[in-house]
Amino acid sequence: MTTALIVTILVIVVLLMLSAFFSGSETALTAASSVRMHAAEKDGNKRAKMVNKILDDKETMIGALLLGNNIVNILASSLAAGAFITLFGESGVFYASAIMTVLVVLFSEVLPKTYAVNHADKMSKFVAPFILAVIYIFAPITSIITRIVRIVLKMMGADISKTYAGSHMEILRGVIDMHTGPEAEVQKQRAMLRSILDLADVTVEEVMIHRKNVLMIDVSEPIQKLVDEIMRCPYSRIPLYRETPDNIVGVLHTKWLMRELKAAGGNVDLIKLEEIANAPWFIPSTTILYDQLQAFRSRGEHFAFIVDEYGSFQGIVTLEDILEEIVGEISDEHDMHITGVRAQPNGSYLVNGDVTIRDLRRELDWDLPDEHYTTIAGLLLYETREIPGPGQKFRFYDFDFEIVRKQRNQITVVRVIPPLKTEAQSTTPQSA
Repeated sequence: MTTALIVTILVIVVLLMLSAFFSGSETALTAASSVRMHAAEKDGNKRAKMVNKILDDKETMIGALLLGNNIVNILASSLAAGAFITLFGESGVFYASAIMTVLVVLFSEVLPKTYAVNHADKMSKFVAPFILAVIYIFAPITSIITRIVRIVLKMMGADISKTYAGSHMEILRGVIDMHTGPEAEVQKQRAMLRSILDLADVTVEEVMIHRKNVLMIDVSEPIQKLVDEIMRCPYSRIPLYRETPDNIVGVLHTKWLMRELKAAGGNVDLIKLEEIANAPWFIPSTTILYDQLQAFRSRGEHFAFIVDEYGSFQGIVTLEDILEEIVGEISDEHDMHITGVRAQPNGSYLVNGDVTIRDLRRELDWDLPDEHYTTIAGLLLYETREIPGPGQKFRFYDFDFEIVRKQRNQITVVRVIPPLKTEAQSTTPQSA
């Protein structure tokens, strides 16, 4: 074996190693977690900062790496072909092609890329300085190549300069859905994270306490009677109205009443509720939860009245209602965290008609839509296009529904069988 042949083989080995470096670097940088890299950069990691700089212009990065990879692969194949022709004559071309294909695929593609996929963050930080140097060296060539590619693609009707990378919200939701771990714990975490993102999409109308469920006090009643009612009330803030619930005059905090009673020496006749109550705060039903949360914070208030486009009183929303949209129903000792939902031994659930779809999705991970309605009763009314009676059964979205109780025209209790329970029982009831 001549010295020239040995040198050629050594050069081919070095070129294959460079090819492996380019291939592995490309995979590592494209697979690296941008979230972890940004976090590492904030912690002062200089390598992570380099990675982020590279990822800011992926098109240039890929162009430089592919250019370098192809240069070393072509050069290695050419040297191998020359060496094998010297050894075996014309048939050496065949041997060179076969051997170099195996070596390139195995050692320069599959092996480095497999390692890079499994150690993307670590490897990307290691190669970042070298890749920045490669990008700088090949910058003039990659710039020309990029322009040519853009022109050709544009001629074919594919203008990549207008390509939409995707919503950050969609990416966040995808990351949340991929979150794994102990099922019960992860379900709660996913629900909380989704609820935070939903604050910008949900209106106060969807989470409000409807006016028929709001406990209110008529200030035109005798003061002694009013004080007795307030003392029995389980809530700390009570809406006040005069003669009709649409004529709201204020919001009373029971703590203020206690303070006034003490100042009046217990003489309730000296107390005027309207004077110690806060002025009512009215907001439109289309207000977004995120905006309302910020408004609560800026005003230092916890209570607002919701009105429709005609100014009619629809219900109330409190700071606690919005916080519970994030953390879920606050409960200390019950397994079921949704008021109005009772799990049954046979796997079904008895659900009050006014339970919201959002609560069911968040707490039970039920895949039910809520674009056209808010509550479980609203879902049935919308899908059936009628007011069903007790005993009627329906199937929508792979869930089985049975009307258990109805009061006048209002669905009050529904039996719901989720899809998994339905499959386990092998029952397929149809719409009645």
